[in-house]
Amino acid sequence: MAFAHLHVHTEYSLLDGASRIKELVRRTKELGMDSVAITDHGVMYGAVRFYKEAKAQGIHPIIGCEVYLAPGMRQERAEVDGTRYYHLILLAENDHGYRNLVQLISLANIEGYYYKPRIDKELLRQYHEGIIALSACVAGEIPQSILRGNVQCADELVREYVEIFGREHFFLEIQDHGLPEEKTVNRALRDLAEKHGIGLAATNDVHYVYADDSEFHDILLCVQTGRTINDPDRMRFSGSDYYLKSEQEMAALFADYPGAIENTAKIAARCQVDFTFGELQLPFYPIPASFESDDAYLRALCEERIPMRYPNAANEIRERLSYELGVIHNMGYASYFLIVWDFINYARGHGVEVGPGRGSAAGSIVAYLLGITNIDPLQYALLFERFLNPERVSMPDIDIDFDDINRGRVISYVKERYGEDHVAQIATFGTMGAKGAIRDVGRVLEMPFSEVSAITKLVPTELNITLERALKESADLRRVYDEDENVRRVIDLARKIEGLPRNTSIHAAGVVIAKMPLTSQVPVWVSEGTLVTEFDKDDVEALGLLKMDFLGLRTLTIIADTVNHVREVHGIAVDVDSIPLVDGKTSQMLCDGDTGAVFQMESAGMTNLVKELQPKGFVDLIPTVALYRPGPLGSGMVTDFIDGLHGKKDVVYMHPLLEPILKETFGVVLYQEQVMQIVQVLAGFSLGQADLLRRAMGKKKHDLLMAQKEIFLQGCAKNGLEASLANHIFDLLTHFADYGFNKSHSAAYGLLAWQTAYLKAHYPVEFMAGVLTSIMDKTDKIPVYIQLCRRMGIKILPPDINSSAATFGIESGAIRFGLAAVRNVGENAIVSMERVRSEGGKFRSLVDFCARVDLRTVNKRAIESLIKCGAFDSIGTERNQLLAALDAAIQDAARRQRDILSGQGGLFGEETMEEVQQIRVSEDIPPSTVRERLSWEKEATGFYITGHPLDDFSETLSSLLSIGEITHIVRKERQLVRIGGILTSTKRFTTKKGDTMLFAELEDFSGKIEVTLFPRVFYAHVSDLEPDSIIVVQGRVDMTGEEPKLLADEIWRMSEYRASFYLIPPADADRRTLWTAMQELFAAHRGEHPVFVQSEGRWRKLEQHYWIDGSAAVRQELRALMGESAVKVR
Repeated sequence: MAFAHLHVHTEYSLLDGASRIKELVRRTKELGMDSVAITDHGVMYGAVRFYKEAKAQGIHPIIGCEVYLAPGMRQERAEVDGTRYYHLILLAENDHGYRNLVQLISLANIEGYYYKPRIDKELLRQYHEGIIALSACVAGEIPQSILRGNVQCADELVREYVEIFGREHFFLEIQDHGLPEEKTVNRALRDLAEKHGIGLAATNDVHYVYADDSEFHDILLCVQTGRTINDPDRMRFSGSDYYLKSEQEMAALFADYPGAIENTAKIAARCQVDFTFGELQLPFYPIPASFESDDAYLRALCEERIPMRYPNAANEIRERLSYELGVIHNMGYASYFLIVWDFINYARGHGVEVGPGRGSAAGSIVAYLLGITNIDPLQYALLFERFLNPERVSMPDIDIDFDDINRGRVISYVKERYGEDHVAQIATFGTMGAKGAIRDVGRVLEMPFSEVSAITKLVPTELNITLERALKESADLRRVYDEDENVRRVIDLARKIEGLPRNTSIHAAGVVIAKMPLTSQVPVWVSEGTLVTEFDKDDVEALGLLKMDFLGLRTLTIIADTVNHVREVHGIAVDVDSIPLVDGKTSQMLCDGDTGAVFQMESAGMTNLVKELQPKGFVDLIPTVALYRPGPLGSGMVTDFIDGLHGKKDVVYMHPLLEPILKETFGVVLYQEQVMQIVQVLAGFSLGQADLLRRAMGKKKHDLLMAQKEIFLQGCAKNGLEASLANHIFDLLTHFADYGFNKSHSAAYGLLAWQTAYLKAHYPVEFMAGVLTSIMDKTDKIPVYIQLCRRMGIKILPPDINSSAATFGIESGAIRFGLAAVRNVGENAIVSMERVRSEGGKFRSLVDFCARVDLRTVNKRAIESLIKCGAFDSIGTERNQLLAALDAAIQDAARRQRDILSGQGGLFGEETMEEVQQIRVSEDIPPSTVRERLSWEKEATGFYITGHPLDDFSETLSSLLSIGEITHIVRKERQLVRIGGILTSTKRFTTKKGDTMLFAELEDFSGKIEVTLFPRVFYAHVSDLEPDSIIVVQGRVDMTGEEPKLLADEIWRMSEYRASFYLIPPADADRRTLWTAMQELFAAHRGEHPVFVQSEGRWRKLEQHYWIDGSAAVRQELRALMGESAVKVR
């Protein structure tokens, strides 16, 4: 071929390039071209997968980038002559050029970021070797000079670029998309090429693969910019020629530019970059000089720890250790284990909570001896081969959980150990899902929201659902697609953008530790001072870089906080790694279904499963984690397991050899390790071969599976199994491969569940304080756990300027609110308050507070939030009065602080504190109402603290609703439910027909839910829908999004429901005395709730002047007067 595309934007020019890599390469091949480049805007996100795909399809990949060039120095954050940056195409000619290109992209991010990552000519001079440069599109520096009419400047720039790259490595790029500017530039570039004796290169600015993709590319640009298709001022490409043209089309365009087409093929042939995959590049781990190798040091560390882990070490332990160390040596992974041991050893020694294990690593005795995991693989029959298979060379994968507060400290240690430039976190790409793509396209096309919503509701709510699958699985979606032209257009365009990368973020756990400085291997960017690879985790691993998963686990932070609270309050040092694994109090709590805040156990479904399983200790939680997944739950496995556990049916084994393997799971193949053991026992496979078969079963690759089946059947025949039984077992194992779970992971997470359950059972206040601290920034979660505390009988004390720390703390057997949960009160403000309080004692008044704290950090907004949430209640002045006095108090305090600085007296001069307080706080201001205080608390913290607007209606609600709490709502499409709560926000929306509908948020004690009111329901109840209204809603569950919503059918004001009080006088009470007391109580709480009194076995309804208000206070007083069981509300 005489032509190759050298200017191509893939999907990784985010929301700008629309060329999917697979389609791009396939189309290149269809057009008869043998090479194609990737030149995304300023990034190299897609380079590795582009390279792999091109090689897989027999196309020669050219690795490049369209970089941004600063008009001056890259460090200058300013425009030059109205320009922030120019474009320049850089192509890697060889491996050295690739490394230089990576350096340039990395330094553009690290040193030159200003709107875009920018390099400058200083960097080009330093890193130009092995790179071929093209002058780029009309946004290039040379074309821009031409368009400004400054041909002399363009001439000088050509000389400069030739001087930087060399005559053979710099080409003037010409393009033709029908733009007048391109015609001007191309003629000038042809003259400059002739004058300077350098080559032309013809390119198309490829942004999509096919000519008819221009509309969908236009949609993509609107998604990027947040504009609609009819916006006259939006960004758009002129013309529709930005596709992958054929050689013939390109040759016709540039017939007047000799050599421009042929040069592209010559450039392509020169660009020879080779990626090496699968060769692990472990960083150097410095072992002590007394050891001759990594393997020797690893063996010594393990043997040194045998007495600690196994005081009565048997031969079995040493044999297992020797076997594992042999496999590790043969695979060359000793230094890998040393690296992991080193940073975990650091973490454990520096107060960082480390999890007991995660994934298959818990099956390794080496990991257990080194303290990498805390699960004994021998005791729980965990398999090493599930972790590291001697018959399949693959990277070991040890994922580590750290407490989420201190995870960063471990990363900092690794940076210090191996070098800042050797350690990075990893990029991940957010892609456009099926429903999101419909919403984006609908917005861009200006389709009414209600119509877009109606379409998305027809897409099944399944993980990773595609629109193609949705059209097959949803008959309603297919019907509207076939019948409605507008719907079809939206879905067709959504299918085009579905799955495209939308944004980058940082992987939650991934950390790269490199042998060489990262900027010489992979492009990086910077986030808050930390390097982040532009390649994702799969690409990083493919290149052989060491990727570790450092997971920040909130549960471990809760454990650490609980242990600290127990030490401070009780003087007891709890070691969660040494707690009893069978404990009556813990198991009883779990059996009762009291699983709130217990790791992995608190969902409604899991709670029910735990109650059915009735765990006696930790070992019973291992299968619980494995059972509670969609596969087992939908296959009948759970029922079989429970029936076998409780002896409701006999457990039958298909062959006697299976009983020792399946006995612990009552004949159910629950774990992947069981599949491996069955294959080993029946067919004589080694565990390594068995793991290969397990993988083949999971991947469902027919050819590979059939080859493995033949070997399995032959092995079974040698062991005397009948062919029919062997076939049946193989088919069953293949079926169970979909559901089988990693037992090592189940054991590790089961242990975490047991540890949190134990702490909750034995130290409930301390545990719940830790839980609340861990979710301080999640205002939707805190009410749920405050409600849990109340059910547990734990008192929650409000924030207090004299008692609260930053986090939730323990005070006299109750939990004191943390100040960090209060809005507008930052870390520095809390530090200031705590320091002043420590030095000068408790605050005695608002003026005292304002005078002593640093008002620059504890500003008016912070003090106002503290007053509103009740943090000043303990000083004895009402909130309304404090708010009224705040401005004067701040002014007075500021004056007094100035006087002290100028030497004009003490803080309060000759005035007493009482006098100052009296001056500033007027008693004439009326106190705030309960509703006002609750509203302020919600404003200041995001939730209610001293009560809840629904408190007076709690019993009424429980008798009216189909579910107890919003958080218990059934996640089932179209399920009819009735719920109650307070409207916390409302937003009106006008439909295409001009009608009004409403989106509202309904909140109860447990959480909140979005409620949609279509016009019919809205107009019927418009007067009941003001914010803070307390209502009951009946409607159907909508599962189109990640969280359930409610489509309202009927609405009632809570005031319409007058729950009645049914009173049963105690048999031994003096009727006259009791009646007198009841009358006084009725008079004090007069209201609209009917009262019935039981008399001689019949209910007597009292006259209306005896009816009461139904408040929590009246219920409490009635029960105090008559007894708990004597008062019923319904």
